[in-house]
Amino acid sequence: MKYFAATALSMSMAISGSAGAETPELEERVKSVSPALAQFQRGTLQGDLWQRPELSPRDRSVITVAAVIARNQSALMAAQFNQALDNGVKAAELSEIITHLAFYTGWGNAMAAVAVAREVFQRRGINAAELPAADPQRLPLDEAAEQLRASAVENAVGSEQFPGLVAYTSDVLFHDLWLRPALAPRDRSLVTVSALVANGQVAQMTFHLNKAMDNGLTQQQAGEVIAHLAFYVGWPNAMSAVPVAKEVFAKRASSSAVTR
Repeated sequence: MKYFAATALSMSMAISGSAGAETPELEERVKSVSPALAQFQRGTLQGDLWQRPELSPRDRSVITVAAVIARNQSALMAAQFNQALDNGVKAAELSEIITHLAFYTGWGNAMAAVAVAREVFQRRGINAAELPAADPQRLPLDEAAEQLRASAVENAVGSEQFPGLVAYTSDVLFHDLWLRPALAPRDRSLVTVSALVANGQVAQMTFHLNKAMDNGLTQQQAGEVIAHLAFYVGWPNAMSAVPVAKEVFAKRASSSAVTR
């Protein structure tokens, strides 16, 4: 594990870079393999994408961290973890993002992130006292929204055919994980939507994008999330998310118009 973490950390420092903090050494390393990639990284990613005002640098870091964990891109993790901390993401929040993504992208991806984050935390002097408690006081449950969610899962999955999945979805995900206070609901939704787009799981996006917007994400910000992710998860995944997002926007607009 130590060897993996050290290798991942050195690779990330060597080739990934953090937005707005590219060093001459890094640029030369990238140029030695792909001059065009170095130019895109400096001009488009660092000089344009990360400067766009539709999302704060902190939001962009939350999105990017979620994407690189979701895709298990260990070569990018250390630089993006450090950038997130520099952009105002707290160590407790980064820790909680990793925990959250264990459930949405798989335990192996979370464990790979743990190995890199451990080295980052050690280098920055972050200790256990700054991390979330294993069993904190949970946030209050929105009973009405939870009843709707549980009914939708029951209808879609069926407790008779998949009792374990239905029970864990309620008891572990929505009655426990989503109520942990170390990550604000909007951030938790940003992480989840980003992971779904990153892995091309657009079938799950409708519920979670609606939840994100209920948690405070605006339509403009949601569109910018997808634009940002195009660079980190690829254009096909971003484009595949667009029709789902447009349908969510349209239905919310229609519902809002009816209630006026």
